[in-house]
Amino acid sequence: MAGRTGIWLIGAWGGVSTTVAAGLAALRKGLSDTTGLVSSLPAFEGLNLANWDTFVIGGHEIRETNYATAAKELHNASQVFSLPLLDTVATDLEKWDKNVRVGSLINVGSKIESFASAETRSHRGESTATVIERVVRDLDEFRTNHKLDHVVVVNLASTEPPIDHSEDKTPIQKMNWKDLSRHLNNADGIALPASSVYGMAAMQAGCSYVNFTPSIGTDLPGLCEFAELQNALHAGRDGKTGETLLKSVLAPMFAARNLNVMSWVGHNIFGNMDGQVLDDPINKATKVSSKDHLLTEILGYKPQSLVSIEYIDSLGDWKTAWDHIHFQGFLGTKMAMQFTWQGCDSLLAAPLVLDLVRFTEREHRRGKTCGVMTHLASFFKSPMGQSGPEFAQQFARLKYWSETVAAEER
Repeated sequence: MAGRTGIWLIGAWGGVSTTVAAGLAALRKGLSDTTGLVSSLPAFEGLNLANWDTFVIGGHEIRETNYATAAKELHNASQVFSLPLLDTVATDLEKWDKNVRVGSLINVGSKIESFASAETRSHRGESTATVIERVVRDLDEFRTNHKLDHVVVVNLASTEPPIDHSEDKTPIQKMNWKDLSRHLNNADGIALPASSVYGMAAMQAGCSYVNFTPSIGTDLPGLCEFAELQNALHAGRDGKTGETLLKSVLAPMFAARNLNVMSWVGHNIFGNMDGQVLDDPINKATKVSSKDHLLTEILGYKPQSLVSIEYIDSLGDWKTAWDHIHFQGFLGTKMAMQFTWQGCDSLLAAPLVLDLVRFTEREHRRGKTCGVMTHLASFFKSPMGQSGPEFAQQFARLKYWSETVAAEER
């Protein structure tokens, strides 16, 4: 039986995290059905997943606000949530506010730093080792104070800039754990991004780590090795909620029918804080890379492709993707397909976060595995440790895992 589980959100008062908190509170009070929640599908009924009332929320945040304020801003800008619902869940949100701690600005880039509170800025200059020590202490206190059996740390922070390769040093993508840990203990250290520092601290504290962002997180050989040493679970990266989800469904169709995709253009517009961060060309490069690799992997060749992401303030939390697919059929005939996807970013992502937490808690309770949770690949654009980006195949692996776990209890 599931015990009490902590959900520790990096970027605790952001749009997705706020929707996770409001959504969880609504589910606990029976104010919402389970539409949008994969873990509530009949295929997963035999898993004995944790009930909503067993979860407690905490997190790290670099800004100065709270859940109520963030939720009302989402409502005013994007008509997310109803005001009566927010009034009903206000007590839960206020209670979870007390579990939020000051985050870190280590190697997050100037764009993300510009949102930081004065208190967060006072921690600038901390070494990697100091940040890890502080995060581990926060996680330990959260677990102790709420008598939690396990904590799942979920990275929902803004997208970081790509890792800088300009220095004449061995890139961290090639370091094993021994080399990586040795550099962390040096006075100069290495430029490990915040998403990786949080992941390392989570695993050191005995927590599981899920990276829902395009940032590199624990997708490094050294940290994958560290996860095995710590007997920790982790997964990521970049939640698959919209345009790329459709690509992972449609591209296999073109491949299966032997239709030659000549070009695939995707134009994305959206508002919200994530949009502000991705308006910076440096941060945008990480996101575009995450969205653009899938076609080549599925089709087996690289069509001409273009992915654009533009920040449009008036859209708030709503995003629109317009895709144009130019393909060649029998006798060289050229044809085209177009689609438009419109959705509310936080409402698409939040239920997937809750799914990932439930599935991760179940795998931890199973107690048989550690390392990368490859069965969660269907949730991510760039899933760690998993080949085969076709959504149908990825989802089939999730169901197979579910059947295997359920069979163990019979």
